[in-house]
Amino acid sequence: MTNFVPIFPLDIVVYPAEPLHLHIFEPRYKQLIKECIELRKPFGIPVVLDKKIQEYGTLMEITDLVKEYDNGEMDIKTKGVQVFRVLELVKSLPDKLYSGAIVNYPDNILVQEDTKLAALILTEVKRLYKLLNVEEKYPIAENAVISYSIAHFLGMKKDQEYEMLHLFTETQRLEYIRRHLNEIVPVVKEFEVVKERIKMNGHFRNLSIDDLDI
Repeated sequence: MTNFVPIFPLDIVVYPAEPLHLHIFEPRYKQLIKECIELRKPFGIPVVLDKKIQEYGTLMEITDLVKEYDNGEMDIKTKGVQVFRVLELVKSLPDKLYSGAIVNYPDNILVQEDTKLAALILTEVKRLYKLLNVEEKYPIAENAVISYSIAHFLGMKKDQEYEMLHLFTETQRLEYIRRHLNEIVPVVKEFEVVKERIKMNGHFRNLSIDDLDI
């Protein structure tokens, strides 16, 4: 199926069924979200890497308008629906501040195909969190699509998360995760040894990009 969707490009990867909370403040996206709420229609988040809109993104539904401010800004809750592929960007729309895209929806298998592999992956993730001393943050896979439930908790780079977005079977996604774990677990082990020697504490960073001119 091919159709048109309004788009909200962001430098994040959102997976199907993943919740995402957004604060809407730019005029073009205030218009987009207001129309989506009024018409009960979804919008798309195409992935941005290196300030360029990529080929794949995620269709989002708005699940709750949490708060609307006097200046028109909004706090909303959304949820990923399905992965789309951008066929054509539509940068200019009549009477609209936002852009859109013509997209289609690749077949995506959202069922568990190899339960042994899934169990192995979860065991490895638990071992990783133990090495990092963050066992209390161990992600809980609440459905059969384990890959989507744990992807953001594995220390993958954004381009790796994006690569996983356009793998369309659960086995392929879990194999991708397993290769990633095989690469980082030895590194984490060595890091723990070094950290113990010099009593070093790690920290996390928040990153952002400049706005896109579309």
